[in-house]
Amino acid sequence: MKIITIAICLGFPFLSLVSQSTENKLNVLDRKAYERSIQKNSNKELINLEKKIPGITLDIKYATRDNFTKQVIYKEPKAFARKPVAEALRKANLEFLQLGYSIKIFDAYRPYAATVKFFEIVGDTRYVASPKTGSRHNKGCAIDLTLVDQKTKRELSMPTEYDSFRKEAWAEASVSDPEILKNRTILISTLSQYGFRVNKTEWWHYDFLDCSGFEVLDIPFEELE
Repeated sequence: MKIITIAICLGFPFLSLVSQSTENKLNVLDRKAYERSIQKNSNKELINLEKKIPGITLDIKYATRDNFTKQVIYKEPKAFARKPVAEALRKANLEFLQLGYSIKIFDAYRPYAATVKFFEIVGDTRYVASPKTGSRHNKGCAIDLTLVDQKTKRELSMPTEYDSFRKEAWAEASVSDPEILKNRTILISTLSQYGFRVNKTEWWHYDFLDCSGFEVLDIPFEELE
């Protein structure tokens, strides 16, 4: 405090540098910066999952009011992920198809502005990411999903509904129903074989572990295609 006070009085130019060094600044890329990044590394490209993975279903909750915010967050019901994430998910879905299931996606890449809005509503980092760090969703490295019957497209029974804040939604919460336990186990174990790790408080949320070097993005879906 004394050093800063003296600096103010004397007009030392290094004061701004001191304050800047103490701030936790997050590097958030807009569309132009993102386009420059994929020119240097094609793996950073956001892939349209509906086009990449045959047989998947989309139920993008934040493009509707059927979500915990009760607000429409996205203008378009689309799902994107970085290229390696999309490829890993494609391989996982091939295995699910052999079991008679397929993937339904609730959310994937999430623009940073949405994360800021979520935190304003909830403010609990067990369930939403802090704007100070952003999330793997913002990096295009996380997927919210479930399984559906391949023929009927009906969702398999899971411990809770999507976006539940109840303890029953935790990935290791006890489950008395053997069918629900089997479904959750298949989902978690299969995705883990392809580089995904379940979030401990959300059975539907899967982080892709090899996410190093992928920046936080703030690009609306309508600007991606």
